[in-house]
Parts: sequence; structure tokens; C-alpha cells
Amino acid sequence: MLGSRGSCPCGADSRFGGSCYCSSLLRFELGTVPADRNSKLGICVNAMFGLDVRLQAVFDQVRCSTHVDVGSDHARLLAALLKSGRIERGIAIENKQQPFVNSRRRLANLAADVRFGDGLAVLEAGEAESLSICGMGAESIVQILEAFPDRVPPRVFLQPNRQSELVRRWGLRGGFQLVDEQIACGHWPYSILTFQRAADRDDPAYDGVDRDAALLFGPLNLRRRSAVLERVLREELEYLQRFERLEPAGIRRRETIEAVLATWNETQTPLPR
Repeated sequence: MLGSRGSCPCGADSRFGGSCYCSSLLRFELGTVPADRNSKLGICVNAMFGLDVRLQAVFDQVRCSTHVDVGSDHARLLAALLKSGRIERGIAIENKQQPFVNSRRRLANLAADVRFGDGLAVLEAGEAESLSICGMGAESIVQILEAFPDRVPPRVFLQPNRQSELVRRWGLRGGFQLVDEQIACGHWPYSILTFQRAADRDDPAYDGVDRDAALLFGPLNLRRRSAVLERVLREELEYLQRFERLEPAGIRRRETIEAVLATWNETQTPLPR
């Protein structure tokens, strides 16, 4: 039996290193999945620039003139993008002193600005072509994006540590279509979501898939029957089934997982990843 102390739908408190099993999906090693199987840099990026798999997944997708990274911390992503020639100019934004110092040190002598401020408050509208926010909770990511919607660049790469459904809902509200999503497996499976601003607020990524399941686990992941996601869902379902009582949101989550897996079980030939 689970109480209602935690913020997770299952009602659990921080049991797995700061977040519960459900909200971080799974905390176990699944091995690494290259973010971009066609990237010529590919698996070399980690060794060259010290990127972990989640930042590598973002790195493989960024190519523009000016890219801004909010909450850059040690600025490894921006440094890698600049040194590889994927971007011409970088902007790191920090709202804490030590990460600000870290970023300035790493980006010294590179074509980058390091700014101290709260999210997009220190970015001008139209100043960058793309934006990344990695390693934050979804609530914080959405708060940053919604504080200055006119300053959000047209292409956005987001890596929420938990509750990726909140980020997907932001895309639907804000006129950003989901054009790519991946699960980068490191310390646990990380969702990497790529959005593009669009005039049409009806996102075709959600066509033909169950909306509740798509918001929780990703419409593109579901459509291609991601092998990693399937393993994640089976392990999470096994976990949720251990408890006689769940919070209502936990029950809905369990039922959604059951429905997804039942549909997949009806498919004899696995869909391409």
C-alpha cells in the first residue's frame, strides 16, 4: 500500500535517488543507444567532448548559426557544438553563480556569451535559431518557456528529468510541433524531445495514437514501437502491479501501460525502431 506523500501518481516518496520509479521511468542500465545512427561523429562525441548520452542526443540534432543553452552548468554541450562547427555562436544562460563561473571558464576563447539571469529574460527575441534546456524537471522547463514565449527560438530541444508529458502539453499549447523524440539510456532512460514552431496548432505527431498514452510516453515512440520504451513500460508495469492500492493517477498510468502493451502484443512483427 502506498500513501499520498509524494508528488508521483503512484504516491511514492523519493525512493530511487531523488525521484520515484514512475516519474523517472526506470533507474537501471539499458546500455547506450546512439542518438543519431547516421551521425558521422556518432559515438566519438562522448570521448571527444565529454558528453554523456543525453547531451550527445541533443548534440547530434543541433546545427544552426546561434544556439542558446539554458542551465548550461559546465557548458559542455555549447563547447562541443562550437568546437565541432555545428554552430557559429553560443549563448549560455545561468541563474546561479557557480554554474555561471563554470560556463565562463569552459567557453573562454570561444564564440560564446555567458549571461547571468533568469531563463529567457536575458535573451532578445530572434537572437537565436535554436534552444536547449537539459537536465531540469519539466515544471521548471515549462515555466522558463512560458515566461517569455516571444523569445523562444523556432527550434527547441528539451530533456526533462521527469514528467515529460508536461513538456509535450506545452508544445500543444504553444504552437510547437513534436518533430522528433528519443530515449537516451544512461543513468536512467532520458526523454529527448525536439519541437519546431508551426502555424498549425494541430500536431500531426498525435494523429492515430491514443492521446493519453502519447502524452505520457511519446506519440513518435509509440508509433515506431521503440524497443527501449517497450522494456521500460514492461518493467514499470511489473513495479506498479506490486501494490494493492495506488493513487488515482497511478491507476490511470498502469491502465494506460497495460493498453499500450496489449496493443503491441497483438502485433506479431515488431515495428521498426
